[in-house]
Amino acid sequence: MGERLVSGSLREEDASLDVSLRPRRLAEYVGQDKVKENLRIAIEAAHQRGESLDHVLLYGPPGLGKTTLARIIAAEMGVALRVTSGPAIERPGDMAAIITNLQPHDVLFIDEIHRLSHVVEEVLYPAMEEFFLSWVVGKGMGARSINLKVPPFTLIGATTRFAMVSAPLRNRFGLVHRLDYYQGEDIQTLLRRSASILGVGVQEGGIEEIARRARGTPRVANRLLKRVRDYAQVMADGVVTAEVAREALARLEIDSLGLDEVDHRVLRTLVEKFDGGPVGLETIAASISEESDTIMDVYEPYLMQLGFLARTPRGRVATRLAYQHLGIPYTTQGEGAQAALWPEAPPPKE
Repeated sequence: MGERLVSGSLREEDASLDVSLRPRRLAEYVGQDKVKENLRIAIEAAHQRGESLDHVLLYGPPGLGKTTLARIIAAEMGVALRVTSGPAIERPGDMAAIITNLQPHDVLFIDEIHRLSHVVEEVLYPAMEEFFLSWVVGKGMGARSINLKVPPFTLIGATTRFAMVSAPLRNRFGLVHRLDYYQGEDIQTLLRRSASILGVGVQEGGIEEIARRARGTPRVANRLLKRVRDYAQVMADGVVTAEVAREALARLEIDSLGLDEVDHRVLRTLVEKFDGGPVGLETIAASISEESDTIMDVYEPYLMQLGFLARTPRGRVATRLAYQHLGIPYTTQGEGAQAALWPEAPPPKE
């Protein structure tokens, strides 16, 4: 497939429509109930004190609603939202320019915050704690320090790589929340809302078929709904039934668990080329011509959630469930994998 429909990443052609499907208030946001409740309390408390909301760090797999939550927080606080990303901020002066243009209590959202450089982070520390900027201009004898007071603001950081956020930066966030994959009922509720906005005629059976393949990810669910809508419009009577959804998703090579051709290549490479593992991430990436970071961030989390893949100190391992899903007998091929998953205990110390 030219476009990976079940990826959590957001394609440019879907961006404008994706915005129209996003909830604008916390009450409209489906799922993540614990996160929503904690944010609701923090927002209400900030309102009562007349203060900015404490800084928020959101982390989890792509497509779960981190950007949407940032927009909702700004809307609930009644302030403007400024959006940027870690790779876009290259110099300390860039960060200083963004912060000095904020109005009191504004929300600054930094996507992929783990990709901020160390020198840029240094500018953020005093701004987050004491709301002033301090940076050095020039070099050598001509260098001078600049200190500037800035209005109180809320920084919201989003990342898919929580461990890569430096400890000094991570410790300056007052609210840290992980977004988890969605349950089937929440995905179905979200799909009904999206179908209503898009004006798609859809039956409950169609909703269930799409939700089953959505990988617990709202962005994937909406993308599949749009592709099934296209199929229903051209090949059926425009109504998304269970049968129409199954036919459309089969044409897109998305199986009953939401795995696409790339997921199957990862599993089959492990099972057929390396006897189930253990095998290193770089070896898998080279075998299927994918970037190792892409495999680790996009493909592996869902495969691990299904119990098809395990990370061990010796490498990646395909589990018995993966063999069953692929229809491959689990015999001596899996012995190496089992040894990696259940290594023998070391001999007792004398």
